[in-house]
Amino acid sequence: MKEQLFTIAATLKERLVAMSDYIYHHPELGNQEYEAVKVLTTFLKEHQFSVKCPVAQIDTAFEAIYDSGKPGLSVAFLCEYDALPEIGHGCGHNMIGVMSAGAGVLLSQVIEEIGGKVYVFGTPAEETNGAKVAMTEKGMFDEMDAVMMVHPDGFTTESGSSLAMEALQFEYKGRPAHAASSPEEGINALNAVIQLFNGIDALRQHVKSDVRIHGIISKGGVAANVVPDEATAQFYIRSATKEYLAEVKEKVLKVAEGAALMTGATLEISNYELSYDDLKTNPVLSQAFNENLKQLGIKEIRPATKESGSVDIGNVSNVCPVIHPYIGITDAPLTGHSKEKAAATLTELAHERLLIGALALAYTGYDVLTQAIQLK
Repeated sequence: MKEQLFTIAATLKERLVAMSDYIYHHPELGNQEYEAVKVLTTFLKEHQFSVKCPVAQIDTAFEAIYDSGKPGLSVAFLCEYDALPEIGHGCGHNMIGVMSAGAGVLLSQVIEEIGGKVYVFGTPAEETNGAKVAMTEKGMFDEMDAVMMVHPDGFTTESGSSLAMEALQFEYKGRPAHAASSPEEGINALNAVIQLFNGIDALRQHVKSDVRIHGIISKGGVAANVVPDEATAQFYIRSATKEYLAEVKEKVLKVAEGAALMTGATLEISNYELSYDDLKTNPVLSQAFNENLKQLGIKEIRPATKESGSVDIGNVSNVCPVIHPYIGITDAPLTGHSKEKAAATLTELAHERLLIGALALAYTGYDVLTQAIQLK
């Protein structure tokens, strides 16, 4: 059956390449990816997928389903397609969306013989407010037996982990006064933010080594001779697991409250972006994907590296089996979020790997649907 998938893929290569290149040349920021969604959903509809768009109250999110009409498992492939400001597709999302849509179509061509359902989800705004978080909260992945996507990079690398992340905003409010003639009348909100930073700097000595806490002062006053009555700081707090992240968050909140007490300012705390869970790679699914890559001619697969970033697919991985591997499009180091990486998606090698990535996903989906591998 995999030989049949390989043959079908050859007939789709030109279309897949054209879609990836089109999305590259028409970059759209998160939640504005209307052209990319049109390209991908048109392709899926042409191959008899039932498409809903929008979903999860997100205009550029979609759900596409191909139902064999027979009992069986459910496999999902995730599309990303948002670009970066001024850089374009410096994370290769033009390839990600097309590889997943291609894998879905490929698997749909043989699913009627084996049963089950194939899903392709459009998950916008990965670079900003991560639609996968909202889609997970709405239960869209609860019934999935496996969820997969593959990311372009310099080298081919196994699916690994990511850091859980909270994006916290601290708004301090004080009382304005003339900083020279009547400073005693003021309550300095900026002082509270400075104490927050000092407290967090001290806290860093007493947390696990995987923790990352980094922030900015987004508002700190309007004039040097006016006591700042409003000041705001934004922080990312990250950890290897969401469980330990919760512990660190509580420590940070106490530091923030202490800064308010020290200065007399009032404090409001909120999330300025969605929170991400840590990515939990399913080892059986990951090994199956690796074996399928080798079958398709990619022999060098690097072990997963220790990640220091955060991804919204982490939330999906906490409700069902997930992989998020990388496929090499240069076989050399490649800087993420760069114009060089964007341009690398247009090369002949990248076009070859685009097809291999789609096939490896489809092969692995076939392994799941035929229960050649056991994930639970």
